[in-house]
Amino acid sequence: MSKGFFKNVHRDDPYKNFKFRVIMDGKPVLGVSKISALMRKTEVVKHRKGSENSTDHKSPGRTTYEGITMERGMTHDREFEKWANMVHPYAGDSGIDLVNYKKELTLEVLNEKGHVAFRYFLHDCWVSEYTAIPELDANANVVAIESIKIELEGWERDQDTKEPNEADDVPTTS
Repeated sequence: MSKGFFKNVHRDDPYKNFKFRVIMDGKPVLGVSKISALMRKTEVVKHRKGSENSTDHKSPGRTTYEGITMERGMTHDREFEKWANMVHPYAGDSGIDLVNYKKELTLEVLNEKGHVAFRYFLHDCWVSEYTAIPELDANANVVAIESIKIELEGWERDQDTKEPNEADDVPTTS
């Protein structure tokens, strides 16, 4: 029986969820420590045939892609804020960037060694919520987190990303 791995047949355990990166504008977004799940929902359309009124038949309806939330520790990097301001700047409607507010993102799930195991393309993403400063608490012992909620119109798995060979060297960061 298959264990789910083909190149790395020695491996018994699935991938962990703590190694990943987000690519935006061709560069990794630094400091992202948490991303909510990629999820889509397809509505169920119930219908009946005139000759069979006692049972429902079901077929797929509209599909929606749930928004995702990204969190990262606060730094002086303003990329989240700049992107959020493209949708709603303090200047109001005249400052909205209707050309550049949607972005294509790439989400890469890495194995423990740092090889890309899965890659997803996130399409037509834009910021619907931005938390610039979290609730502050002088008695807490935690990192200050900024976050954005991203709406997207779809995502797809990169079929060209294959199972990495875990015997390969650690990839270099560029």
